[in-house]
Amino acid sequence: MNLSDYFDNTKGSGVLATADSSGLVNAAVYARPHFIDETTLAFIMRERLTYENLQTNPHSTYLFIESKPGYAGKRLYLTKIREETNDELVASICRRCDYSMFTEPLMRHVVFFTIDKVLPLIGSGS
Repeated sequence: MNLSDYFDNTKGSGVLATADSSGLVNAAVYARPHFIDETTLAFIMRERLTYENLQTNPHSTYLFIESKPGYAGKRLYLTKIREETNDELVASICRRCDYSMFTEPLMRHVVFFTIDKVLPLIGSGS
């Protein structure tokens, strides 16, 4: 099963971890990634700490924990390659975007990453 199929068919929770240029770490709950192809994925981001960290340090890790007994999932090691600020693109890839609760316009970015390495949730994968 390829990664895009895995994420399309597997329920679970994800955490995206980033660090700023000084190495201060942040972790935030994120939805499943949007796959562009088997080596490129994207997340929709608001201008918060995760996004800010990626402006000075392009490396991150996405930890996905499957919703089933035991410890199953994936660790994706990522490098940011570009970003776009385009509401039409956000709307076209967003699974469940309902921003109607916000009274001010939201600045949302589509941030693209290359997948450097994939490991299981537990262990080295060897």
